[in-house]
Amino acid sequence: MLRGLLRKVGDLLTGKRAVDDDLLDELEEALISADVSFDLALSLVDGLRKAAREEKAKTADDVKALLQRQIRRILQPLAKPLVINDDKPTVYIMLGVNGVGKTTTIAKLAHRFKAKKMKPMMVAADTFRAAATEQLEIWSQRVGCDLVKQKQGADPGAVVFDALDAAKARGTDVVIIDTAGRLHNKKHLMDELSKIVRIAERQLGRAPDEKLLVIDATTGQNGLAQAKEFHEAVGLTGLVLAKLDGTAKGGIVLTIAHQLGLPIKAVGLGEKMDMLEDFSADEFVAGMFE
Repeated sequence: MLRGLLRKVGDLLTGKRAVDDDLLDELEEALISADVSFDLALSLVDGLRKAAREEKAKTADDVKALLQRQIRRILQPLAKPLVINDDKPTVYIMLGVNGVGKTTTIAKLAHRFKAKKMKPMMVAADTFRAAATEQLEIWSQRVGCDLVKQKQGADPGAVVFDALDAAKARGTDVVIIDTAGRLHNKKHLMDELSKIVRIAERQLGRAPDEKLLVIDATTGQNGLAQAKEFHEAVGLTGLVLAKLDGTAKGGIVLTIAHQLGLPIKAVGLGEKMDMLEDFSADEFVAGMFE
């Protein structure tokens, strides 16, 4: 799982190289180049200097173990399971800019619930892109689950309203709502997403169970800006990390976790429908440097 997300850092921290200022300076640069924020990279390396002195670290391998321990401390409190509400339907609102893997993630979630003998429903509330609805329709057929959609240009809030009515009538277990991700008019988009959340709250008599931001792990520092904007607009409950297939640098995961403290719910590891796993801090840390 998650092999090689910080491979450059791993290459640096291999073998019996002596622990000195040059090694730690190179490590700081390698972390930043892997999309770890400057402040966090500085904090991690300062912590390593202290730990290396206290624990008498002698080699790069020793430093690697200390760094993994530091990262584990950041991530472990944020590894949270996806919520399933006893009060049906459980409702997930899926957020993220176009191209991050949101539609595929929705399909993977629906597939997961179907495999657990639950009844999922997809909702095509991105009504501005015909392709978004078409893709969701294809995935719903592959998964074998209900899809609620309307014509292109329909009010997304109305789609959500109708979908939740239908979910209650059909005994649906989990409703997974796709939303628009275009960023050419950020204020309009964020206002629209806030409206969808309010409509879902009124229909359910409670807050949606998850408001999940799908982040493409290859986006770099732009991923942090996305997380901040969506969190401010709707109050995110967690992140789903897409495209963690070994090619991503992966440091943005640490940066978002450190700055926003958002739970990390799941990770996508490939295109197939069964390639969605619960986030594990231990597995992430074990594989990220190799």
